[in-house]
Amino acid sequence: MPAHHTGTEHDLTTHLLTVWNPTYEADALQLHLEVLLTTMREARDGTREHDDVFVWWGKVRSVNRQAPLPHLTEVLAVDAQIDSEEAAEVQLYLTDYRSLYVAHVGAVKNGRDFTPEVQVPAYYAARELACDCWFQLWDIRQLVWDDTTAVATELATLRNTRYNDRPVSIYGGVVDLPLLVTCTDETRWFDDGARERYTGGRFWAEYDAEQRGVGEMQRELRLNRFGTAAWTALDPGVRRFIASAESTFRAHRDDMAFDLSPVIVSLANAMEVQVNLLLRAAMRGATPDVRFTNIDGQSVDLAYAGPISLGALARGIGETKARCDWLRAKLEKGEWFVSSLPPILTELAEHRNDAAHGAGVSRDVVTRVRETLVGVGAVGTLVQLAQVRVR
Repeated sequence: MPAHHTGTEHDLTTHLLTVWNPTYEADALQLHLEVLLTTMREARDGTREHDDVFVWWGKVRSVNRQAPLPHLTEVLAVDAQIDSEEAAEVQLYLTDYRSLYVAHVGAVKNGRDFTPEVQVPAYYAARELACDCWFQLWDIRQLVWDDTTAVATELATLRNTRYNDRPVSIYGGVVDLPLLVTCTDETRWFDDGARERYTGGRFWAEYDAEQRGVGEMQRELRLNRFGTAAWTALDPGVRRFIASAESTFRAHRDDMAFDLSPVIVSLANAMEVQVNLLLRAAMRGATPDVRFTNIDGQSVDLAYAGPISLGALARGIGETKARCDWLRAKLEKGEWFVSSLPPILTELAEHRNDAAHGAGVSRDVVTRVRETLVGVGAVGTLVQLAQVRVR
């Protein structure tokens, strides 16, 4: 799940956005993922070093464009952020307008003097495609699958630096690729701590590859359960966890021998990620006595920490009157957030701990929690959480 930068104010990291053209290769994204997943399997088998896990993605130069890429120097300069002392997480957003992925960039190379020979899909060479630049990708995450509305909403959170920092729009705003973009909340999609907590240390490409049918379920949930406003208000990673839980539940609800505990784990992850995001955003600008709390004997700044567990979130939200008052004033639906949400988080934490540690959770409990959170027969907790926003 995404995490956010820790530290003080600094210049925003520049990221990149490009579009893959299916006329060059219909399965371009999938072919890159196949190469990447192969290197990941080899690293797990011990036949490849972990530092050698990556795939190359080329920005193909159109045969109709004779002039050099007008902002190539700026694109190549992004590489310096990766090598900087602060080691910023540089991201490449990839879309065909129907789906959206984000990749962790390890290097940016000039296509004029560099062409990868290994760990690159074969179609580049087979089709003799010339590239303006090459991106070394360490990992790739799926954010949206086959849902143009959701893609447009997600891209609008990015700012186009060469277009007066306007929100990225797929309708006329995606020109001179790759775009140089920023994200004001400095989302870290590949934070090591979040990956360890939510995938067990696997790469996100590996995790996504295991989630069969989750993409289709996300669209179904937006259209037929949550509605567009609530669904798109949730973080993309949160939406994926909800869809994973719902896919598992619907596929196995009548299989009495199947353990439905993973449904609890996925829904708990969804709640935990969304509450962490809201709490961090709400704590920005608060005084130290409101921002800092004690978690497991350590002083933690709620404006930058994460991910914080469900139980610690429940305790931290209502820990002091000053913090409750701040959150009530700072958040739309703030009263619900400080009064109704903590006991829900506490109960869910208990069920998640049982599920994660092999104790198991009864089917009746899983069904009840799923109905409460997703919203079966009533407004779901996740819909209510989607309505909480920083003022």
